[in-house]
Amino acid sequence: MSKQNPMFSMSPTRSIHLPLAAGAVEWCCMLLLCSAYLQGGLDKAFDFQAALGEMQRFGVQPAFPFAVLTLVGEIGGSLLVLSGVMRWAGALYLGVFTLAATLVANRFWELEGAARTMSENGFFEHIGLAGAFLLVAWIDLSRRRQAPVSAAPG
Repeated sequence: MSKQNPMFSMSPTRSIHLPLAAGAVEWCCMLLLCSAYLQGGLDKAFDFQAALGEMQRFGVQPAFPFAVLTLVGEIGGSLLVLSGVMRWAGALYLGVFTLAATLVANRFWELEGAARTMSENGFFEHIGLAGAFLLVAWIDLSRRRQAPVSAAPG
């Protein structure tokens, strides 16, 4: 009979499988982190004219290639993060993209009054989001360095 760790036991007869539960919770957290990018990318895909208008409104030129890059990057980066395949690359892209986009879209220092407050709040929320993505990239790279390397068949 195996010993159960009482710290992770739900009852004397039931215990949770922590690696499975932790993986599911981690994936759900990644989905929450990526949700705005999935929604934004899909919105741009289904209404590309609006995506072009958004680029033009923020003075991003040429609008077409930047709109395509944004759409592909938001969806592609999110899929990398969610799949775990090169998670670090998807998270790094989304983190850097978020930093660049917030510098373009939330220039609160140019505004006054309520508009400044709203833009400043958005700026710092996005800075925090970028930090979360950079942390995901760092953790994923750290895990990869610690993972045992399997011997090549020989």
